[in-house]
Amino acid sequence: MRDDCGDTLSAAPTGDTRPWSPHVREVNPLTATPAEPFSCLTEVELFADLSPAEIAAMDLMTPAHLFRAGEFVFSQSQPVTALFILKSGRVRVFRVTEDGKALTMAILEPGAVFGEMLLVGQRMYDNYAEAIEDAAICQLSVAEVEQYFLSDPRIAVRISRLLGDQVARLEERLTDLALRPLAARVASTLLKLAEAAPPPRFGHAFVVRLTHEQLAGLLGATRESTSKTMADFAARSLIRQGRGRIIIQDTAALHEVARKTA
Repeated sequence: MRDDCGDTLSAAPTGDTRPWSPHVREVNPLTATPAEPFSCLTEVELFADLSPAEIAAMDLMTPAHLFRAGEFVFSQSQPVTALFILKSGRVRVFRVTEDGKALTMAILEPGAVFGEMLLVGQRMYDNYAEAIEDAAICQLSVAEVEQYFLSDPRIAVRISRLLGDQVARLEERLTDLALRPLAARVASTLLKLAEAAPPPRFGHAFVVRLTHEQLAGLLGATRESTSKTMADFAARSLIRQGRGRIIIQDTAALHEVARKTA
């Protein structure tokens, strides 16, 4: 697999339209509108306890926006205090280190809830959120979260569970970075991304849609070391690689690799 992106933010040329160039192309997403209407709340676990009538009523107050691949949902220069619901597409949340490298915090799949919202314990200060493919996203203000979410015990309970899951995932990731070899981290990350991806159709293998550069950013590793590990997995028929696509061929073997600690 060939990666077109450099290891540092400064490597991207001015005017680059690739989604891995966070310092260029800061458009105003509020002017974007979806091509056709959709519900922001259906198929989102946070609202699973609501009735269809309640979801329809809440949809009336949730603005919908279409973000093109490479556009920012928010950034350091365009901070937004709001809660976002990812309806379709994918979003990368990342930080920029002092030496200009991007450290990916998460790759968000449809149904994810994110944003700078202190009321529900979410903090995105100094983070960027960028659509890595065309994404439909709903946005709720502080007042709307207070009025419609925290006042409803069903949603408040699910928010607490969501935050607990996020803390658990962060602790697991920190443990991986400190104690586990790169091959185990790569295998574990691929398995988690495959689980979060849409289910395969007609019995096909799971597909993870990431480049080596994107995967390296998620692992906190260099692209070169990540590519070397991926090449080894491919040689052992654990995965098959394509441009921006990783096909999981041997899930059981990847689980074995993921469990290794040395």
